[in-house]
Amino acid sequence: MANAKDLFRQNFIEYASYVIKDRAIPDIEDGLKPVQRRILHTMIEMDDGRFNKVANVVGSTMHYHPHGDASIYTALVNLANCDLFIDKQGNYGNFMTGDGPAAARYIECRLLPFAKKVLYNPEITEYVESYDGRSKEPVVFPAKIPVVLIQGTEGIAVGMSTKILPHNAHEVIDAQIAAIKGEDFQLYPDFPGGGIMDVSDYQDGLGSVAVRAKLDTSNAKKIIIEELPYGVDSEKMIKSIEDAIKKGRLKIQSVSDFTADSVNIEISLAKGTYTKDVVDALYAYTLCEQKISVNCLVIRDKLPHVCTVSDVIRYHADHILEVSKKELEVQRGHLFDRLHTRTLERIFIEERIYKRIEQKRTQEAVVQAIRTGFEPYADQLVREITDEDIDHLLKIPIRRISLFDIEKNHQEIDQINADIKQVDYDLSHLDEYSIKTLNNIKADLDAETHRRKTVIADFNMVDVRDVAKRDLDLRYDGATGYLGTNVKTGTPLFKVSEFDKILIVQKNGTYYCSNVPDKLFVGKDITYCGLADKEVLEDIVFTVIYLDKKTKVTYIKRCKLSGFIMNKPYELLPDPDNNSLKKLSVLPNAEVTVTYKGPSRIKESTFLFSDYLVKGAKAGGVTITKKEIASIRIKACKLVESAPKQNIDSEEDDEEPEGEDVEEKEEPKVKPVPEPKSTKKPSDDDMPGLFDDVD
Repeated sequence: MANAKDLFRQNFIEYASYVIKDRAIPDIEDGLKPVQRRILHTMIEMDDGRFNKVANVVGSTMHYHPHGDASIYTALVNLANCDLFIDKQGNYGNFMTGDGPAAARYIECRLLPFAKKVLYNPEITEYVESYDGRSKEPVVFPAKIPVVLIQGTEGIAVGMSTKILPHNAHEVIDAQIAAIKGEDFQLYPDFPGGGIMDVSDYQDGLGSVAVRAKLDTSNAKKIIIEELPYGVDSEKMIKSIEDAIKKGRLKIQSVSDFTADSVNIEISLAKGTYTKDVVDALYAYTLCEQKISVNCLVIRDKLPHVCTVSDVIRYHADHILEVSKKELEVQRGHLFDRLHTRTLERIFIEERIYKRIEQKRTQEAVVQAIRTGFEPYADQLVREITDEDIDHLLKIPIRRISLFDIEKNHQEIDQINADIKQVDYDLSHLDEYSIKTLNNIKADLDAETHRRKTVIADFNMVDVRDVAKRDLDLRYDGATGYLGTNVKTGTPLFKVSEFDKILIVQKNGTYYCSNVPDKLFVGKDITYCGLADKEVLEDIVFTVIYLDKKTKVTYIKRCKLSGFIMNKPYELLPDPDNNSLKKLSVLPNAEVTVTYKGPSRIKESTFLFSDYLVKGAKAGGVTITKKEIASIRIKACKLVESAPKQNIDSEEDDEEPEGEDVEEKEEPKVKPVPEPKSTKKPSDDDMPGLFDDVD
């Protein structure tokens, strides 16, 4: 069994590592997932300046990617729609309407020169064997710019995920230049579909952004959606609007979609409804407003790494210096090779060393004659002569020797020396050279295609609770025990919206908070039901009178209820098994008349709610009396200042209360209850909610 566990553990770790590193998460260096890198590598190999069928590219990429053609085709289409590295021809879908692309055999693509300029340099790229060992593929491209920020990406791996929003290419390069110079910079997303964005919680790529559709509200009876939020197409938008109409949240007559090259969704309002009344509801109930959470997770140094957008920019500010240095060193090596070759040719022809080999009969004698001929000129050579150099000299045609132009050779050598001097200067001024490279890359980007499309603005997301109207009747049928907005019989309690929460108190003292139900069985023993909004409960004091079944002592408890976990039951009574709820009231103050049973010197006592302190929900009650009670009558009255009592018994009953309370709080300031306008005596029935005596 232990061996099986070890086997599963090892295999799962290997699988998780593979999914994280080789499938779902992009590398910070070139910003590509493996499938994207393999597609571009294949297109570089196939590049001849002409278009290729996407099906051909997909088939060739399968030499490197072992996961089938469907994933390659989808990745290629998404990569092409970024309009950065791939030139496309044919129907690649429309992100505004949600229409998908044509089949791979119908569409074509080719590599843009920009891709090679940014990514390709085989002399400084590390290559490894493909999965079948027949070919070589790059481990990662030496990208000069942070592609992962420009294109954006999304991926789900084992136990982690990444979501990086696309940014404006010009702004990304400007930020990279600023980082090289040591200057401050700030980057925010930019979406191809435009829209409006609030970045107050972006947190440099680790928070969230709020996005909105761009609405034309100039017409009082018509709203036109001109730009969509990121990730929303016209089909999804219209469906969300239609759903809101069906649920009665929007009063709209019709919705028409005229989207083609640009978004154009026309919303005609119902009679008696105007634009200003609908805009907030559109934001609240439809996809016109969205919140997008982001998480910048990349592979860095072969490990998953969570970083900020600024971290990515600073990494690439250092990375382009490293890439520039490697490219310049390679270029310098090529220049010295050319200089050595041209110097060899000049000496070989100008000093007539080729004459030494005319009488030689063996290969060894020819090679030795050339080596001997160059010995007097060793100080003019860049490096020692190799067999490859001699082989090159022997392949020079006689015609070229006879037409050799000494002056032209000297000019070429002078130019090579000037180029070497420039490379040496660039190597000693890498910052300046890298900034120049980035400016050249930026100049290759089409200004119109890569202009900023998303407007940054400050706005608060519309909460559906703020625009929801309380126009639904919440009913309770005591006969069946059902409560909800779709209960057709019983007593209407109060008006609610579908986003409200309600507080339910049962006759046994158990209470809980619930969302407004359509139809929910709550039983026949409810004594209170009311709104559970924080603002509402802050002003309500629950007064509970309960009886200890064993000692027959009656207690009173006043408290506020708050801080609920939805649908979790709580106990209002200190000991629900031994205590029985007699009265529950939410009146700010009331006069309570207690009538006692049996022969007694005192038949009746009176006290006020305000005589007792408001305490916590878990506090015990204060003794009212130890006598057996026949009835309790409650009559509302004004709140007056009075000293809180401990109990209302006679002096012989004045003992330490058995239901001792927790630490007492100060009496809260409660607004006086206004005088009733009618002559009807106020009671619990005058308060919102459901009440029932528990005698």
